[in-house]
Formats: sequence, C-alpha cells, structure tokens
Amino acid sequence: MGVNKKYTIQKSPFIVPTDDGKLIEEHWGNATDGNSDLSIAHMVAPPGWSEPFQTPEFDEYTYIIKGKKQFIIEGETVILEAGESIKIKRNTRIQYSNPFEESCEYIAICTPAFSPDFVHRE
Repeated sequence: MGVNKKYTIQKSPFIVPTDDGKLIEEHWGNATDGNSDLSIAHMVAPPGWSEPFQTPEFDEYTYIIKGKKQFIIEGETVILEAGESIKIKRNTRIQYSNPFEESCEYIAICTPAFSPDFVHRE
C-alpha cells in the first residue's frame, strides 16, 4: 500500500443496526471514514417497510436500483421505480416507505452526511 495512493476502495461498509428488516450499508460517511460532508449508502427495504416522518437537515438523493419506493413529501405522494432518482432538499418533511410486494434496492446520498442528530424523525 503506497503512501501517495490517490484512491481508496471500500470493501467493508458499515452495516447500520436496524430492527425493521432494512439493510443499510454505509460505504462512505460519518460511520465509515468520518466524512461529515457526504454519505453514500446501499439499502434494501423489505416489502411493507416504512419509517416515521422526518425533516432532515441534509439534502438526500435516492437512486432506485430494483423495485419501487414511496415518498410522502410535504403531503404529496411520489412513487419511484428502478432507474429513477430524486433529490429531496434539506428541511423538507418526508416519509419513506415500501408498501409494495417486492424489496426495494437503492442508493442514498446525503449532503452533508447522514447523522442521527440531523434526521429529526417524528
């Protein structure tokens, strides 16, 4: 391993403990490399999964790999399918869920990085 290496490969993402069946693998961010500017996570939300409403202090980008995901954004329901993405601006009240019959696999990118202190779940 060279001192002047210009890249880092992530082979051991941080697996966030959950009790709702959702897989969260943080590849970059506060939990993995201490980066508070940006976080990137790979997630799989099982059928029937949902989170409480939240009003985060970060912008969140979501790219759907497989399945569908439901967003309730300031009272408006939006459903994204594989190959689609969305940016949700910070300080927006939102609920994420997968009320569908198949798992939803997606990538989430947060700027600044995701932090439990900044998500403000209800």
